[in-house]
Amino acid sequence: MTKKMNYRNLLIYPCLCLLPLFFHPSLSCDSVHRACRKLVNKDPDLKYHFCVTSLESDPRSRNATLEELGAISVMVTISNATNLKSYIFELLEDKRFDPYSKGCLRDCLELYSDAIDTLREAYDDFKNKHYFDAKRGFSSAMDASVTCEEGFFEKEGEASPLRKEDERFFQLCAMDLAFATIPDKK
Repeated sequence: MTKKMNYRNLLIYPCLCLLPLFFHPSLSCDSVHRACRKLVNKDPDLKYHFCVTSLESDPRSRNATLEELGAISVMVTISNATNLKSYIFELLEDKRFDPYSKGCLRDCLELYSDAIDTLREAYDDFKNKHYFDAKRGFSSAMDASVTCEEGFFEKEGEASPLRKEDERFFQLCAMDLAFATIPDKK
């Protein structure tokens, strides 16, 4: 009987080791991968890996429909902008920045505050299938990152401390915009 137990245990261990593969997010999020391929086809400037990792950062994306993924995308964007505002507040306290840079950071803070409000309205429009209004809101919010970056470059030699964050926000808004254009092409 001991030999049978060992044989069973021998079979159970490989099965237990393989079990996590069935629950691995990238294997179970086929809808995320399909959606991201669709978005990248709509907007070649979107980065596929960025899209996948952004959507998979929300556990609700696991079994979400395309429309639900669009809503999740907007919520990820709002969360990103909210975190970015906190980061800008931290930078404003940093003594390394001169008055010009701090002025730019304050402008960026205002831009992202407005973008959050705009994204919330666009989210409601998206959920209510008012895609034209949602696209207008996403496009408007997207401008925050561009305008923020431009402020720093008005002074020669000035570098934006928000370059990566602005690029990420821009990509997230581009995803939202692409999700809102999908229903137009049905």
